[in-house]
Amino acid sequence: MSQQEFWNNKFARDGYLYGLKPNTFLASKIKLLKRDSNLLCLGEGEGRNAIFFAKRGFKVTAIDASDIGLEKLENRAKEENLEIQTCCMDLNDWQDDKKYDVIVASYLHMYKDERAQLFEQIEESLAQDGYFIGEFFSKKQLNYTSGGPKDEDLLYSVDDFKKHFLYCEKDIKEVVTILDEGKGHQGEACVIRVIIQKL
Repeated sequence: MSQQEFWNNKFARDGYLYGLKPNTFLASKIKLLKRDSNLLCLGEGEGRNAIFFAKRGFKVTAIDASDIGLEKLENRAKEENLEIQTCCMDLNDWQDDKKYDVIVASYLHMYKDERAQLFEQIEESLAQDGYFIGEFFSKKQLNYTSGGPKDEDLLYSVDDFKKHFLYCEKDIKEVVTILDEGKGHQGEACVIRVIIQKL
């Protein structure tokens, strides 16, 4: 099953699988960022993070494999009178010459052997002093029932990030938190939180 088929099956249901609120960790780091910056949301799904940042003056682009998820995002953006650029593609196919001041992601489902290429593209796409901020399910999430993949190859370790982004300042932590994100993420979870700044 392709990424598009997988996520379209999830997003085809009524409502918003992960709710309307942004990811709490991403939202909490807005103070690090300059308003009016070019911001890219990776694997953005139904648009909760994109809407949050666009409302606060960022120039937002959102990429996702699901055309159904992005259609929901676009409909919300119209209702809120927001301009958000969307791009429907598998992140394995993402190549971008544009530079972004901020790249954000919450819970990217990327297989372990696909990440090196993605992380290189993220680093390449960041402007100098730009930030990559993300929250990802830890391998320890297999011990919890709050959501996320049950395949360890889709889960992350701190080392996955430490061994990449070599020319960046990195703040990478594994924490246990409580998720309250729609029907999809509810309860105690083990996540990896990443703040990476390109030097």
